[in-house]
Amino acid sequence: MGSTDGSSSKSSLIALTVPRLAGGLLVSAALLGLYLAPETFIPFAMRKKGKKKRVRVYMDGCFDMMHYGHCNALRQARALGDELVVGVVSDQEIIANKGPPVMSLDERMVMVSAVKWVDEVIADAPYAINEDFMNKLFNEYNIDYIIHGDDPCLLPDGSDAYAVAKKVGRYKQIKRTEGVSSTDIVGRMLLCVRDRPSSDSHNHASLQRQFSHGHSHKAESGVSSSGTRISHFLPTSRRIVQFSNGKGPGQDARIIYMDGAFDLFHAGHVEILKRARELGDFLLVGIHTDQTVSVHRGPHHPIMNLHERSLSVLACRYVDEVIIGAPWEITKDMITTFNISLVVHGTVNENDECMNGEGDPYEAPKSMGIFRIIESPLNITTTTIIRRIFANHEAYQKRNEKKVESEKRYYEDKTYVG
Repeated sequence: MGSTDGSSSKSSLIALTVPRLAGGLLVSAALLGLYLAPETFIPFAMRKKGKKKRVRVYMDGCFDMMHYGHCNALRQARALGDELVVGVVSDQEIIANKGPPVMSLDERMVMVSAVKWVDEVIADAPYAINEDFMNKLFNEYNIDYIIHGDDPCLLPDGSDAYAVAKKVGRYKQIKRTEGVSSTDIVGRMLLCVRDRPSSDSHNHASLQRQFSHGHSHKAESGVSSSGTRISHFLPTSRRIVQFSNGKGPGQDARIIYMDGAFDLFHAGHVEILKRARELGDFLLVGIHTDQTVSVHRGPHHPIMNLHERSLSVLACRYVDEVIIGAPWEITKDMITTFNISLVVHGTVNENDECMNGEGDPYEAPKSMGIFRIIESPLNITTTTIIRRIFANHEAYQKRNEKKVESEKRYYEDKTYVG
């Protein structure tokens, strides 16, 4: 998206080299036999004699509170070309068009840059694609097509943010990922902190209704009695395969293991996973079950369910493989089964959740001398994000009042996109 004043001239380009990491789910692509590399679409007019031009596609967004739906959109966009360039909208542009973002530009850049289907990132991208910025994309960044989802993206004046790209025939549409939106996620966050002092109860109840899809006090189809929509995410083997790398570790690979909830997958997760991956050849990540997370963090956690959290972690370029529903305790048998060379844990976590008097879940790797604490580069947790929402709740309330209506219209008018 881009601005109407051409302020994107100061945008910076960060080139990313996508590492060829081996990996995949335990329910692997190889076992399922479902992995197919996307066919490359090469426009006839863009072919050079004797050599095919690499098709470069552009997709932009705010990518605030980035989730697996964003990642799936980037995956689909990448399948329409050979190289994917992603524009991350500036904080100022988001404030002007939608209201304040929850995550800073730096945090959003970390998240987008870590998605394994992204080749290059443009910082401070404008919100609306105007003619000047479109020409800059075509001429300076050699973009062939501009991509967006099938949900409408409207400017404050009601106009289409991608109108100019559509007019010149350089626009392509992808399918929006079902069952998730930032609006829905905010509603879930509010639900997990609903037990607040009585002085906060009125404001909190109002916030919860505004941030969620539901509008009434009564439970509706797919909406809980608290007003927050229950996730309608429908996990399929195909989606898991699409996110998987499809290969296992080499015979002599040094396998690093790290586990956790990875709820509301954020920049702190990305940076610690990057650091863990640097310690070996293959990073295996264990994702704890919903029940395990709830026991250790409270009845309203996790905010994202097990499959949602697994997809978010799988989309990270530093992760080779995930265990969906990893055990809380790491046993010697598990270490042998997966040939784990080193078990690591970060210094930043939710309330020292791993050491809560129930016994040390890392006792086995410690006794074997293969456990290491690594410094967490960022001091951010799921609780940090929830606190940000409440610290600026009035602004988010206004922002989401409009968003809820647009979400409702999208689902009412939704049609199939192949």
